[in-house]
Amino acid sequence: MVMPKNSFLNKYSAVVLFCSSMTVGCSPSSTVMTNPKAPAEKYNTLSTMQLQKEQYISVVNVPIEIGLLDVEKQINAQLQGLLFEDASYENDNNDNVKSKVWKRAPITVSAKDSLLQYNVPLRIWVSVGYKIAPLGFEISGFKESEFELDLKFITRFGISPDWQVDAKTVSAGFDWIKKPIIRVAGIEIPVAGVVGRVLNNNLPKYAGLIDANLRKNIDIKKYVSQAWNLLHEPNLLSEEFRTWLVVLPTDVLMTPFYIQNNVVKASLGIRGYTQTLTGVRPANAPSALPNLKIAGNIPQDFQIGVRSEISHDEVTKLAKQYFLGQKFDFKDGAYQVEVTDLSVYGQNDKLVIKSGLKGSIEGNVYFKGVPTFDPATNTIYLKDFDYDLETKNVLIKTANWLLQGRFKNQMQTQFRFPIGQQLSDIRKNIESTIGNRVIGRGIKLKGKLENMQPDQVYLTPNSLVSVLYIKGKLELKIDGLL
Repeated sequence: MVMPKNSFLNKYSAVVLFCSSMTVGCSPSSTVMTNPKAPAEKYNTLSTMQLQKEQYISVVNVPIEIGLLDVEKQINAQLQGLLFEDASYENDNNDNVKSKVWKRAPITVSAKDSLLQYNVPLRIWVSVGYKIAPLGFEISGFKESEFELDLKFITRFGISPDWQVDAKTVSAGFDWIKKPIIRVAGIEIPVAGVVGRVLNNNLPKYAGLIDANLRKNIDIKKYVSQAWNLLHEPNLLSEEFRTWLVVLPTDVLMTPFYIQNNVVKASLGIRGYTQTLTGVRPANAPSALPNLKIAGNIPQDFQIGVRSEISHDEVTKLAKQYFLGQKFDFKDGAYQVEVTDLSVYGQNDKLVIKSGLKGSIEGNVYFKGVPTFDPATNTIYLKDFDYDLETKNVLIKTANWLLQGRFKNQMQTQFRFPIGQQLSDIRKNIESTIGNRVIGRGIKLKGKLENMQPDQVYLTPNSLVSVLYIKGKLELKIDGLL
């Protein structure tokens, strides 16, 4: 068969017609239409209100300190003048002795191990009945004498679960400073033994006076109740984001008292939950102060859960600023795409990115990644970032070159959203709230924040919510326990 003179052109035209009939164009410049099925939109967390329940156990430390000088002042202020009088010879002891007892000098208080030691200087007047027969006939009557001695007492100090001062004072004997002497008809009557028995019988009364004074003048419950109620007060952390710090105290712990550098000390901790709430000021509903629990030690950690939020609209806006109009080429320029649109939404714990493209591909592609907080840069980034499975299956069949290119890597790199300024503002407000300030009469709040640790990033229908907790120490210093 004779071929026409332009047979080469005819062959080329046939190839062009053949190629144009194929689904994927033979020419690199052909355009592929892509429209994979969009990932379904759904959320495990429907609103930020669901996150309000997230609480963190914390302890507010309340150091208890009572100086021995303060104890001395209180005891000396209460025990003045005539301390005791036995005005009848016919008393319970039937000892034929009347007595009056005065404090002759200030009472001093010292400490040994975990015990308080008291030295009580006394002046004592006695009238002693006597009956003697020195020359065979009886002489009787009453004689007076004054003498001085120092009583010794030891107190073990504590607080009972119902907040009562549990002071147990016992006698440690006494030292004569000046012994009682009575002479009748030139005969010295040995009354020291009689007076000693009288003193020993009355020492429990003196110990009871010390205990009563301590119970009357040390009221730890009053101050802890004030601190307990103040902790229920919501504190505004951020006016812009309407963020409140709320402490929900649950119980009170205290270590046994010990003595150090002439100070009676104990570590008291109010344990409870802290949380941050958004919206209007939370209601203040103080609960009753519970009974005290004695513990071997008090935890020092105080932690506050904080949330930083970035809306889907803001994420979209930031992403569009970078990506819209950007062009990406592949295979040495054989293929090219331009980003025409971007939007985001959630699917369970993953953020879905819908990207509109034109050029060698016309249509939409979908990416997914898990929003994660990066503490090194204070940003939210997308971990496990990749094309959605449906998109990947479509691209394998139509435009495999897009899977091999830098488009996905660039998308992942740029999808980072800074929240450092929010966190910085919140931290400053917390430090201002808890930092060394008077919050009530005799009560000072002193706190120090330390490290910030990420917890989780939640997806809601409107935003990405990054939850973190800040650790530190919080102390309520109570003055004026005596």
